[in-house]
Amino acid sequence: MMKLNLPPPSFLSTVLWLLLACQIVNVQALPFVKSKEAPVDEESCDSGLLSLAVDSLLPLFMAIAVAVTGIGSALVYYVVDITQEKLQSQINNLQVQLGGQTNRAFVFIKPHACKGKPGKVEAVVETALKKAGIRIQDQGEILAETIDKDMLIDTHYGAIASKAVKLKPHELNVPDKGQAEFEKMFGESWQSAIDNNKVYNAQDACEKLGNIDGIELEKRWRKLEMGVDFIKFGGGFYCGKVGDIYVMNAFYMAMRAAYCNPGERIQWYSVSWPSTAMSWADFRGQVLGATDPTLAPEGSIRQTILKQYNPLGLESKPNTGNNGVHASASPLEGLAERMNWMGVSIQDDEFGRALVAAGVSQETIMEWAADAQVTVKGETEPNKTMSVFDTLEDLDADTVLAKVGKIGKMDS
Repeated sequence: MMKLNLPPPSFLSTVLWLLLACQIVNVQALPFVKSKEAPVDEESCDSGLLSLAVDSLLPLFMAIAVAVTGIGSALVYYVVDITQEKLQSQINNLQVQLGGQTNRAFVFIKPHACKGKPGKVEAVVETALKKAGIRIQDQGEILAETIDKDMLIDTHYGAIASKAVKLKPHELNVPDKGQAEFEKMFGESWQSAIDNNKVYNAQDACEKLGNIDGIELEKRWRKLEMGVDFIKFGGGFYCGKVGDIYVMNAFYMAMRAAYCNPGERIQWYSVSWPSTAMSWADFRGQVLGATDPTLAPEGSIRQTILKQYNPLGLESKPNTGNNGVHASASPLEGLAERMNWMGVSIQDDEFGRALVAAGVSQETIMEWAADAQVTVKGETEPNKTMSVFDTLEDLDADTVLAKVGKIGKMDS
């Protein structure tokens, strides 16, 4: 058996070096971590993590260099595995803390409000955001052609849009109760209607009905009466008889046209603010304002646009649908919207990295970004689910990150 001719170091000094390395890696606090009351210097986050890795691993490598001259490599590998695991855990905890200190939302001016006098509505929005202490991190515009081609608005509206544009009728999962009500209302079974090619999504219905546009389809849809020739299968899931065919979510095409017709556009902003300075609920309720602008508080963005729509050069008075601006309803929706509209990846997003560090897989995040149905410990009843967007609505980033461990799939 070959023997290594290494200098015989003191066994005690080797052990002390290893203990010292493990102690150094056990970082308890870092100078660049702010208190909860202090705003986050986001540009220092990545450099702070790098500093942690370098400062912690350097003494570890020194200890291994000493240890390898006196004890077997198996012990060294064991120490490396333990310290790396401990270091990764601390990095994850730090990432969660950093991600929870800042709320990040996606805001955009809706197409109808982009048609006013150049720069006027933008000024209202930007002034209100800055006055509230909200930082505009990035901004830009997206034209109708891109919104249409990349199906950005369809992804944005999720389940409503998928039934109107993305899915064919035979791909829809209509509950048994809905199928029974359909047969009772229309005198034929759902399956029979599918088999006889009488059911269309909204997009295909426009062509089937003589190449009409979304506005005309919505006009015909509005003439239908719930319980007579119009049925609701579930949330955002409607079917109505238009002429002699059945149409899924026919109202959506008019909504889509508002974003996709030539000449339309949105002006978007990626914004952030310290979660201790203002709650997400106040961001939506006080800064943005209620969905119905007539109920929005004085000084909110939607109330201001409503009151000043004439001087701003808008063609019509804002209402619940055309209420000036959209903003994310939670940190999770903010991430989903940045991924959709800005093309940001999970790992390139601060909150995305925090979710991963909190133990949420990227696959699960992608499912949640499409508003998956989930179970929530302490909220959902046995064998029941709820929208992941609903369970996280108006919660701050730190609260969301603390709650994700309670969220599971139906079969979990």
